[in-house]
Amino acid sequence: MSLKVAIQMDPIGPINIDADSTFRIAEEAQARGHSLFYYTPDQLSWRQGRVIARGWPLTVQREKGNHAILGQEAEVDLADYDVVWLRQDPPFDMGYITTTHILDFLMPGTLVVNDPFWVRNYPEKLLCLRFPDLIPPTVIARDLATLRAFKAEHGDIILKPLYGNGGAGVFRLDPGDRNLASLHEMFSGINREPLIAQKYLPAVTKGDKRVILVDGEPVGAINRVPAAGETRSNMHVGGRPEKVALTARDREICAVIGPLLRDKGQIFVGIDVIGDYLTEINVTSPTGIQELERFDGINIAAKIWQVIEARCD
Repeated sequence: MSLKVAIQMDPIGPINIDADSTFRIAEEAQARGHSLFYYTPDQLSWRQGRVIARGWPLTVQREKGNHAILGQEAEVDLADYDVVWLRQDPPFDMGYITTTHILDFLMPGTLVVNDPFWVRNYPEKLLCLRFPDLIPPTVIARDLATLRAFKAEHGDIILKPLYGNGGAGVFRLDPGDRNLASLHEMFSGINREPLIAQKYLPAVTKGDKRVILVDGEPVGAINRVPAAGETRSNMHVGGRPEKVALTARDREICAVIGPLLRDKGQIFVGIDVIGDYLTEINVTSPTGIQELERFDGINIAAKIWQVIEARCD
């Protein structure tokens, strides 16, 4: 089977080919005989019932600085493609949301991964709310009084933007911290979105586990350990990946959330687990497959493509 595959992603030139999951997905697709077309989200449009993208035929190779070979720029009708990957990074803003609306028009004739309707309705920090027994004490609010009451109840909390990513804007407010009002003021000046606060989990010092699910099934995990003096474990901000095994609790969490992810077309998902708690379900542009492949020899990209190929058969 040879599929026509279009990849919607951020600019491919600056990526780290040793860590970028989209690059590994493209590399595996190419190895399986699929053809690739690459475009950035700003080059997606809807015109008289057609979903159009301006971009380039793509060949990838594992050569730093020369990892993406682009063909002649072209304008294509994405309905002519078998698979379209929705892979740009958050923030999950109106620009991001608009691309999901446009890609909706391709379904079901073209398989969009992950399903854009449910990416739009299940952003990372909100989907967790459907599983209140799995998550730490949490509040989502814009109202300062509500946030103050939550901090008074739990003492040591994490405060972060509801639609942020990569650890940006994440603050730990310990029992003696007096910056909640100032942070609320700062965030309120940036946008009109609520904030999310969660009880601080001391287990984060031992790592924030990224568990990868393919079609609702857990296939492995990596541990992300915060740098010394840092609360955040994201690799974007200095977190160190390390080998880790799935625990019984990890599998229990996946057994609860997996059927919903599979039913809603979320083929490639990365969840975050700290201690015994689920903290995020990443459906927009999850990462971690290259690190997991290096640690455990598990070819996650191949597992993902096996699911996609079966759906396109």
